Amino acid sequence: MPNINDIAPDFTLNNQEGTPVSLKDYKGKKVVLYFYPKDQTPGCIKEACSFRDNMETFQNKNTIVLGVSIDSEKSHQNFINKQSLNFTLLSDPEKVLAQAYGVWGEKKMYGRTYMGIFRKTFLIDEKGIITKIYDKVNVTNHAIDIINDWSL
Repeated sequence: MPNINDIAPDFTLNNQEGTPVSLKDYKGKKVVLYFYPKDQTPGCIKEACSFRDNMETFQNKNTIVLGVSIDSEKSHQNFINKQSLNFTLLSDPEKVLAQAYGVWGEKKMYGRTYMGIFRKTFLIDEKGIITKIYDKVNVTNHAIDIINDWSL
C-alpha cells in the first residue's frame, strides 16, 4: 500500500462511459481518489452525495474527484443517474487498482467474513504525490473534511 509522500501508483481504468482514464491525465491538478464498497448502498450514497454537493469548491480549486469501486460501468451509470452525481466513477472489476492501493481485503460484517473494498481516500497533489490518506471516513461529511484539511 502506498504511503504519504509516495508517488501515487498510476492506473488506467474505464469510467462509467467505458472511456479509459489514467492518473497521468490529471498531472497539474489535485486528485481526490476515493475507494468505496458498492454503488447504491446507504453509506456509499451519502459519501458520493457529499462530493456531489461540494463539487463547485473542488472545481474552483483545480481538484478532480474520482470514485472507484469494483462495480461495472453500467452500475456506475445507474448510480450517477439516480444520485445526480457530477464527477467520474471508475470501474475496477479485476481489483487491480484496489490491490495497488491496498484497499482490497478481508472484511467482517454481521459475523460474516468476505472479501471487499475498504472505504479509503487518497489525496494526490499536482505532482502525483500522496499528501494525505483517510483510513476512517465520515461518509456524510467526507468532502467537507477534505476541503477543510486540504485548505481548498
